[in-house]
Amino acid sequence: MDRLTKAALVGAGVGLLGWIGWGIYSTRTAKPVPYERLRRIDGAELRRYPETVLVETTAGDQWTAFRRLFRYISGSNSGAESISMTAPVETRAGTSISMTTPVRSETTERESVRMGFYLPTEYGPDTAPEPTESGVELVVEPEKTIAVRRFSWYAPQWRVDCHARRLLDALERGGIEPRGDPSLLRYNDPWTPPFLRRNEVAVEVAVE
Repeated sequence: MDRLTKAALVGAGVGLLGWIGWGIYSTRTAKPVPYERLRRIDGAELRRYPETVLVETTAGDQWTAFRRLFRYISGSNSGAESISMTAPVETRAGTSISMTTPVRSETTERESVRMGFYLPTEYGPDTAPEPTESGVELVVEPEKTIAVRRFSWYAPQWRVDCHARRLLDALERGGIEPRGDPSLLRYNDPWTPPFLRRNEVAVEVAVE
């Protein structure tokens, strides 16, 4: 093996380790949204979430929505505050998910995307800084119970559809009624290696 080939292999190895290291670092430093685990049912998990505040936007594609929300937490807000990134980011799918179908995004009939970042728990409805960019808004979600199904790797629409369908089937078998449409929860930034990614399909449920 010549020196050029060895150097290329070493460079590729260093790059791979750096990529993996970044994925681990970014995952561990993102603040998780707190929740209470209630129970598991047929491959799904039921959770109870407290009242939460999100910053949301609708855009023509996910990258535009993500950058817009990232600018908000980077200082494009009334207090010019830098806000910690949290996990997950919610993407709510609409008509593109076949059934009754958190980086939140919502795909509509016009192919727009609704995406939301959960704010850290220290921000409430009265303390969260207002967005200064047009098309970005704060949304308060009340306490709720959701069911989730977890999967890894990338999350193209066909995989989201598949796991959402399995989640809804599990709820039907368990006699649990979903409220609204499933959403996609992403726990990693866009540069995290696929094998380190955590994704979940989630739907609010009617549970006493």
